[in-house]
Amino acid sequence: MFNRPVRPVQPVRPRRRIPRRRRLTALLAALILPFAALTALAATPAQAAGTLTASFTTQNNGSWWKGTYTIRNSGAAPVNGWTLEFDLPAGVTLSGHYHGEASVNGSRVTVKNAYYNATVPANGSTEPWSYWFTATGPITEPTRCTVNGDKCDGTPDKPPGPPGTPNSTAVTARTVALAWTAATAGDYPVASYDVLSGGTVLTSTATTGATVTGLNPATSYTFTVRAKDTRGNLGAASGPFTVRTVDPATDPVPPTAPGALRSTARTATTVTLAWNAATDNVAVAAYDVYRSGVLVKTVPASAAPGATVDGLSPATAYTFTVKARDTADNASPASNALAVTTDDVAGPGNHHKVGYFIQWGLYGRQYFVKNIDTSGSAAKLDVINYAFENIDPVNLTCQAGVTKGVSGNPQDPDEGTGAGDADADYGRPFSAAQSVDGVADDGWGKLRGNFNQIKKLKAKHPHLKVVVSLGGWTFSKFFSDAAATPASREKFVRSCVDIWIKGNLPVHNGAGGPGTGAGVFDGIDIDWEWPGAEGHPGNHWKAADKDNLTALLAEFRKQLDALGGEHRLLTAFTPADPAKIQAGWDLSKIFDYLDFANVQGYDFHGSGSDNSWEPRRTGHQANLHRDAQDPYPFDFSVEKAVQTYLDAGVNPRKLTVGFPFYGRGWKEVASGGVGVNGEWQTANGAATGQFPEEAGIRGYQNMISSYPGMTVHHDEQSVSTYGYTGENGQWWSFDDAWSIGRKAAWIKSKGLLGAMIWELSGDTPNGTLMNALHSGLP
Repeated sequence: MFNRPVRPVQPVRPRRRIPRRRRLTALLAALILPFAALTALAATPAQAAGTLTASFTTQNNGSWWKGTYTIRNSGAAPVNGWTLEFDLPAGVTLSGHYHGEASVNGSRVTVKNAYYNATVPANGSTEPWSYWFTATGPITEPTRCTVNGDKCDGTPDKPPGPPGTPNSTAVTARTVALAWTAATAGDYPVASYDVLSGGTVLTSTATTGATVTGLNPATSYTFTVRAKDTRGNLGAASGPFTVRTVDPATDPVPPTAPGALRSTARTATTVTLAWNAATDNVAVAAYDVYRSGVLVKTVPASAAPGATVDGLSPATAYTFTVKARDTADNASPASNALAVTTDDVAGPGNHHKVGYFIQWGLYGRQYFVKNIDTSGSAAKLDVINYAFENIDPVNLTCQAGVTKGVSGNPQDPDEGTGAGDADADYGRPFSAAQSVDGVADDGWGKLRGNFNQIKKLKAKHPHLKVVVSLGGWTFSKFFSDAAATPASREKFVRSCVDIWIKGNLPVHNGAGGPGTGAGVFDGIDIDWEWPGAEGHPGNHWKAADKDNLTALLAEFRKQLDALGGEHRLLTAFTPADPAKIQAGWDLSKIFDYLDFANVQGYDFHGSGSDNSWEPRRTGHQANLHRDAQDPYPFDFSVEKAVQTYLDAGVNPRKLTVGFPFYGRGWKEVASGGVGVNGEWQTANGAATGQFPEEAGIRGYQNMISSYPGMTVHHDEQSVSTYGYTGENGQWWSFDDAWSIGRKAAWIKSKGLLGAMIWELSGDTPNGTLMNALHSGLP
């Protein structure tokens, strides 16, 4: 049983640091227009839709020709920002682009405005700065031209034609399967089809077939189908088709049970099933697949006997059964029950390495996304956690688009309220020297800052996944409120998915806008510190947080899966303190939704700038085992923390262990006699930190550089590293290659998923600690 100390230990993580920044003065010195012209674009009014057109002219220059698009605005208000798209005719090759940022994908050309011709005035045009290109080949006008999505000639869209009259391919008591011939496209390709009955849309599909469910037995229905194009234009309806569902009274005999249910393949998020076909006196119509008694998939008999169940959680045990249904909707007995455990995210024999990248590292630390690559860490990591993003204190939604620093006072209950750094996220232009690929931001791109660099890093290292971490020590104040009700959870999650996964970043100093952040993040990490327990001063928390957290994770998993496509990660930073686990984390349920959890493996002892934690005695901050000399009445260790999860039945391949790439230090530490070297001895507060507001904390590289005379000691019994400088009484607790190697071996012996790092900027420029971790957990 965990016994809390008289003064509760509150392990903390290094909090956000957003220093006052100098004003950028020479960013756009080389631009051909005055800087004032650019700053005028910062206040962008709402765009007037549907008032832009684009006309095309050519000029023959012998061996090449010039094509010009002049954009005109017929509206009474200016339009700020335009995108031109067109298809090149066969045989035409473009060799240059002017007055616009162009990209070519096959024959499709997309052009975004330059910063100086972004505004098309009311009843005006882009002249004399209209976009033009140089080309070779036939002098021919491009086709399928659009400006801001509307046809360039300003005429209404031509919708798709009507599909062919549908017919039924299978009919049961409650379902009708329909098929039809494709509609003819209008101005834009057909994207989907709606199936209607009596003017009501019953279902939609991207194919020329659909199954309508939820019908009444022995009832006649009339169906029509209409097409919808990529612009949302609806075509005319097909001819009507009438069909009657089956009367169950005509067939009271159910099918036989499917046999020999088995798994033929599995991944971290899917299980492929197969079974022996059932038989029926009339016909088997479909098979229903159940997971733990809940219907999760129905497959027609023509596509069976087999199905792939997706949307599963890694390293999780599931039980499946299958039932057959005939055309009269009679259900068979269940098949045999089949237990299957999904693979973990790393795969058999592999280990996951997760590293936090701090948003504010580009300031005092001068640590950029580029440094993850140049240090060699990017090649060794599997997931990068981008820390941290905040919760809007008024709307209780994910917050972006603001630049507001924290107060710097760790006891201020509003230290992080409303804080954020959109400049660092996607507004700040990086120089070539700071960029992953050596290419500077142009200063007017819609995505700059860390986010643009993350996309470049992922392009260079395609195996890397990056997730956005919400909360942290300073930004967890409003989690309890956002998670309090089903409505608030749905709203909060929807906002987070919209901003961070769909990439709909708020406009900030000319950057951002719909879809601009798409592809930056591959999932979401929850850093709620702490549900159901105290955390940063002023945090909101209540007993109901524990159940609400489980429901919040379920909502995140639901909305992330609903996006379709590649599986999005959902992870969490979870506590080492058994009391905090008990108060806020239902270990029997949360891993149904989490891909894995990063268990805190550090900050077991320490002292901060306010001297409110443990200023009077040194202690190991990341020990693997309990130290027999530890005088405290409570027990913090990596071993005890992980065992709490394992004892609750958590699959070890769902857990990573946190490693600190920084040290925690004390000053004026007594030696304690021969062989003690300051271990567990009296002190007089936190040692001087790397930064004034972070007393008692130094990144590993900064620490070893600042104290070259420090003698490093290794405690074999607890597996702890510490350093002592007797001449000035500095004592530091940290991880080095020795302790990392020992802990990595222990992680493998326990069958855990891997390791997590807080945080990457603390390492040496050549990745000394990351290399040790990678050697121990390849």
